[in-house]
Amino acid sequence: MNILDTERLRLRTIDVDDAAFYYELVNDPTWLEFIGDKGIRSIEGARTAIVDGPRAMQQRCGHSLYVMERKSDGRPLGLCGLIQRDALPDADIGYAIRPEFFGQGYTHEAAVAVLAYARDRLGKKRVLGLTAPGNANSISLLRKLGLGYVETRPLPPDDRPTNIYCIEFPPAPA
Repeated sequence: MNILDTERLRLRTIDVDDAAFYYELVNDPTWLEFIGDKGIRSIEGARTAIVDGPRAMQQRCGHSLYVMERKSDGRPLGLCGLIQRDALPDADIGYAIRPEFFGQGYTHEAAVAVLAYARDRLGKKRVLGLTAPGNANSISLLRKLGLGYVETRPLPPDDRPTNIYCIEFPPAPA
């Protein structure tokens, strides 16, 4: 299901047919270094993770991680969306893109649209951003999006130190 369109991207819900793409993305060395090992070792495992993760979250919360698909050719580039974690009071913006698309502005473009969607369509008052303390690209993106640093603390499931950022949206005019 299509969720958002930007100038160059379509953000849509992830489906089990995206299992091969998802498998490659979550096993990319950059993902493993900065996001962590999800233990997905096969395409079938990716299908199960999609159903139990983003698909279930979309049903439960009305938002999840979406496939960033390039409009020009339909190629899936990465993921961007909102994640609701039990350990945090607010949804956080999540994103990951295949390394061959780094530096082309796709993640920023998708993240701007997701934040606007969170504010305007979902009525979120604030959104968090999480990143590994050593992930300079992610820290830079969060700052560029207007999120400010709050704290660093361990978060489940692996209790790795995590930088937490936040953006608060002004109230809508009356």
